[in-house]
Amino acid sequence: MVSFRFPFSFPQPPKHTPPTYSSSSSATSRPFSATTAAVAVAAGAAAVAGVAAATHNSTNQAHPFLQNALNLFFANRSLPLLGSLSLNYTSSSVVDSKTGASFPSVLDDSRRLLGIGLRRKRVFGLKNIDVYAFGIYADDKDIEELLSEKYGKLSVSELQDNKEYSDDLLETDIGMTVRLQIVYGRLSISSVRSAFEESVGSRLRKFGGSDNQELLQTFTSQFKDEYKIPKGSVINLSRERGYVLRTTIDGKEVGSIESKLLCKSLLDLYIGEEPFDEQAKEDVKLNLASLLHK
Repeated sequence: MVSFRFPFSFPQPPKHTPPTYSSSSSATSRPFSATTAAVAVAAGAAAVAGVAAATHNSTNQAHPFLQNALNLFFANRSLPLLGSLSLNYTSSSVVDSKTGASFPSVLDDSRRLLGIGLRRKRVFGLKNIDVYAFGIYADDKDIEELLSEKYGKLSVSELQDNKEYSDDLLETDIGMTVRLQIVYGRLSISSVRSAFEESVGSRLRKFGGSDNQELLQTFTSQFKDEYKIPKGSVINLSRERGYVLRTTIDGKEVGSIESKLLCKSLLDLYIGEEPFDEQAKEDVKLNLASLLHK
């Protein structure tokens, strides 16, 4: 199993309800053989983990500096802490406490959940509404095959600041899925279509110039008015091998489009330079790096 960091709940055994998100914690763990030293580390980790747990409820809002300091401490530990949990991929789901959305920890047997984020939209310039929560998945077999030779020897910290690594996540033919779970109860499919026309359209122009209107229309036309998306509905946007973007709504496939440019433009919304949720992007990079070092 691989030790991942998540700013939300860790999946628990199927018989238990998954707990909600507490806070980001540790880095990739490594074996440590000295028994006495291991006991000392565990004791120290327990103390720090206790502080972090208390801090979440009492200081996360009031004292962001303290919370950031704890996060920094966790982020730079190379030995296992109590907060560094190995994800059990036989477990069922991970819950986002902000929205209550639950995400499978594994899709299609080999796509691992690497990060969860939130898409917010400002309405009339007055207030933000939570539109959907999203989970980002990547195929661990593809990661090993296509990225491990190039990046497997770099440390996690080196990968975090490596722009080429970030670009390769967008460019390389890795199976990935962005799973959207609707949390705004009054969202219409036409609103989703319009939003993608704007957001995906801007990325198509960014990467491919202005002559891609037909490609954009082919993508957005999949979101037909006949589809209803009440709260809890799920839209999966998956890059399959061969740069095929496959779209499903509540498990029903509504279209597949072969286009490297479209795949890149779509994923750029979530893990590119200006993502919808910056923290989710960083979590994806970090947890994917953990897969490279398993």
